[in-house]
Amino acid sequence: MISRARALLFAYTIATAGAVSAFGVSALSVGLPAVFLALFADGVARPGSKVLYPTVTHGPRDRRRVALSFDDGPDPEVTPAVLDILARFGARATFFSVGRLLEAQPELARRVVAEGHELGNHSWRHSNWEPFSSPRAQIAEMERCERAIAAIAGSGAVPLYRAPFGVKSPPFVVAANAKRLTVVAWSLHSRDTRGARPAQIAGRVLRSVRPGDIVLMHDGHDRPGEHRTACADAVRQVLEGLRERKLECVTVSELLGRS
Repeated sequence: MISRARALLFAYTIATAGAVSAFGVSALSVGLPAVFLALFADGVARPGSKVLYPTVTHGPRDRRRVALSFDDGPDPEVTPAVLDILARFGARATFFSVGRLLEAQPELARRVVAEGHELGNHSWRHSNWEPFSSPRAQIAEMERCERAIAAIAGSGAVPLYRAPFGVKSPPFVVAANAKRLTVVAWSLHSRDTRGARPAQIAGRVLRSVRPGDIVLMHDGHDRPGEHRTACADAVRQVLEGLRERKLECVTVSELLGRS
């Protein structure tokens, strides 16, 4: 089956050739291909774009549920505090974890699963250049993290996948198609990666949150030795606000009705 990325590139080639043949080099013959290029750029760079690969951004809007999702962990300084807060509120969440960190923190990873949360795949290394490596290299990263999750969760099911930085490059699309991944982005970004205070992070979420949202937060950091110390208190404030709004906090799979 042809991927969306290849179909779009094929359509771009045909459109360019057809437009130049029909109109010569003109604003129309140049502008039409530019539309395809814009679509392609959107598919690569916008995490929630469905242009190149089917991407989940939210769940059903008719149920009073939301899903908190955490990226880049587990972090031995931050994740335990986040788990404590989630337990206090009886909330469940999805942790899109980096495989090498799961392997380095097996007890913490087991705690995540034991307390009813979900482990998602966020690649093995979370490298800055990973989205642009070969499909074979990306599949190796995906599968190595899958094995780390299986060792913790005791399940062979393919976990939900979130691409590093949300980038869906053409090599990534080839890899994701080969793996038949369920790719999950988000509908609401907490903007907690820019040094904001907990109240600012929580305020951004609570001003916009609505049923079905998948909220992006970070319990880990993509730079070694740094920590998202504002995360736990921000989560506490978010959960207080969700409780006031009578919104239940569930895992992404529960939100989507997946077993």
